[in-house]
Amino acid sequence: MSCGCKTSGDSGHSCGTKAATGCENVDTCGNSYKLSVFDWLSNVNSPRQKNEEQYVEVRFKNDRKCFYRNTHRLPLHIGSIVTVESSPGHDVGIVSLTGELVKIQMKKKKFSEDQALKIYRVSNQKDVEVWQEARKKEDGIKTQAKIIASRIGLEMKITDVEFQGDGAKATFYYTADNRVDFRQLIKEYAAAFRTKIDMKQIGFRQEAAKIGGIGSCGRELCCSSWLTDFRSVNTNAARYQQLSINPQKLAGQCGKLKCCLNYELDSYLGALSDFPSSNTTLDTEKGRAFCIKIDVFKRKMWFAYADSPVAWYGIEINKIKEQIRKNKNGQKSALLEDLVSEEIATVKTVDLIQENNPDRFDKKNRPSNKNRNQKDRRNSDNQNRKPLNKNQNQGQNQNQGKPNRNVEAKDSKPAEGKKPKKNFKKNYKKNTPKPNNNE
Repeated sequence: MSCGCKTSGDSGHSCGTKAATGCENVDTCGNSYKLSVFDWLSNVNSPRQKNEEQYVEVRFKNDRKCFYRNTHRLPLHIGSIVTVESSPGHDVGIVSLTGELVKIQMKKKKFSEDQALKIYRVSNQKDVEVWQEARKKEDGIKTQAKIIASRIGLEMKITDVEFQGDGAKATFYYTADNRVDFRQLIKEYAAAFRTKIDMKQIGFRQEAAKIGGIGSCGRELCCSSWLTDFRSVNTNAARYQQLSINPQKLAGQCGKLKCCLNYELDSYLGALSDFPSSNTTLDTEKGRAFCIKIDVFKRKMWFAYADSPVAWYGIEINKIKEQIRKNKNGQKSALLEDLVSEEIATVKTVDLIQENNPDRFDKKNRPSNKNRNQKDRRNSDNQNRKPLNKNQNQGQNQNQGKPNRNVEAKDSKPAEGKKPKKNFKKNYKKNTPKPNNNE
């Protein structure tokens, strides 16, 4: 449902209009908001009669949504900017869902049809301009509101500010551990901002959903991307999953336990239903043994003797159940050493790309560029050398084992007081070719 326009969190952006702030891919996009409901009934014709009232879901800033009646039978679609009823005045929002699926969402959220307000009209240019001007003021007013609250000395945190579409009302979202008396604060805000003030307290999970962020898993927070209902999370969920009770690792950015602890809880509970109780004790021939930990994936339970709790023995569940039956019949179970199952020899994996090596990017024992260049030159010289002729090879083979008289004569020292004579003429006559007179 996303067109890649990168303005999915901005309620001032409309993917259904080809305006300056709109999206070019109107036909394919629909709506690029991350918390939109997938309309799987879009291709199904509505079985309603013409006289029935039509309901539409309208989205405002962040994750605030509400349902409205389309009393004037306006041709609305996902992404249309509409002006709706509010108290006081009117508000401006974007249509996020239409059709038969709206009724299903109203039943899911227990929203009665009597609470639904009216849609006045499709927003004109003046409504959109006033709405966008009010949106631009929110960041500056939020910083001023924090300064005023700290000056008064209230123990609260201003999370977000939302203006109504006509600018007649501003809603301040705040979080606090205890009850706050903000009567003086409202007077200060009304005098500073010259508008009607509405204070709304939210929880820490809702605060994290509004602000957003990246979780420890490396992905966007679930509460700000797709999660809409926040269920209570207990420490028992961590105990069932055999996790260490470490508040720094189990707590999210909101300071509460992570919502993802509930995701796999049902699978763990189903697997643990086949396990004996963790308080199980075995009466063995060597003494009593008690359970230390449970391995859900390997389906094993680790036992140790009461006399030597350091030595642990991993035993399969089926064998433990047999020993429990023996104890119930008055028999002692076998030794833990005999019950340990032989594990299959695992194949050692080789890390070829050194993915698990933290020092893989460090420069260690690497040859310098000078040595590399010298090696390259030697290899090139060896390749460029010409092979010897056959006659030269034969001459070298014949001369092997014979002393070289010329070399011996040259190496021999000359007589004292006499200089050796240089036979340039003889060498020249021998090397010069004779002329051919027949030519």
